[in-house]
Amino acid sequence: MEIEFTKMEGLGNDFILIDDRAGKTGSYRPYPELAQTLCSRHFNIGADGIILILNAKDHDIKFRIYNSDGSEAEMCGNGMRCFAKLLFEKKIISKKKFRVDTKAGTVIPEIITDDEGRVLFVRVDMGEPILLCRDIPFDSPNEKALDEPLTAGDREYRVTTVSMGNPHAVIFVDTYETLDLEAEGRAIETHARFPQKTNVEFIQVLNRNELNMKVWERGAGITLACGTGACAVLVAAHLTGRTEEKALIHLPGGDLEIHWDKTTNHVFKTGQANLVFEGRVKI
Repeated sequence: MEIEFTKMEGLGNDFILIDDRAGKTGSYRPYPELAQTLCSRHFNIGADGIILILNAKDHDIKFRIYNSDGSEAEMCGNGMRCFAKLLFEKKIISKKKFRVDTKAGTVIPEIITDDEGRVLFVRVDMGEPILLCRDIPFDSPNEKALDEPLTAGDREYRVTTVSMGNPHAVIFVDTYETLDLEAEGRAIETHARFPQKTNVEFIQVLNRNELNMKVWERGAGITLACGTGACAVLVAAHLTGRTEEKALIHLPGGDLEIHWDKTTNHVFKTGQANLVFEGRVKI
């Protein structure tokens, strides 16, 4: 079977988007297996994950994402921007603001265009952050984990845990010089205190409105950016008194503007998404 696909990236976090509203692809080959095959960077298209465009009953559209290892993620902020831009540019959805069904709940992206209708940015309402340890989930004696000690390998870390529909362990560091992102990220991702594993962010605070971020993503490893992670980082930084409610977050793939609107308790993320190429592939 041969299918059409679109390769897109958001700050270097890259995805293979597949329109499977007719259900033919999923009935031909399971999505987890398809993700592992297509995401192989040496033997296939290569990506951090695949994103499916699906029909929804009570939303405008449905979003589902599978990581490169075949595991299903609840949500992905960078992926959502790519998803929204593609829907708008392909005229699958004509509205600039619409409701998306994700495994993390309803997400509302907003398309921001120039005077000629070209997409400049996508602003995504990522919803409310989840802070209770039992809901993240994170095994802790405390209701919330703010700079809580966590021993992984032979090191002790201070983690602040947040869920944006998927779990995040945010760790503030003074320098990246001694950081072994792969080894330390993997050790924390699979730590027994995270029963569903976790994404891991290592953060340098530059000032009260700017942060540097490196990320180890659950099921994907080192990536150039993580949208839900950037949202979790801003929430964690503000909760621990390190930043204001809005900040620019510098990731290896580019910058994201994150705003935690305390009046609604919703987190908003604004950034770019870009087409890489389109094609057909045998599955």
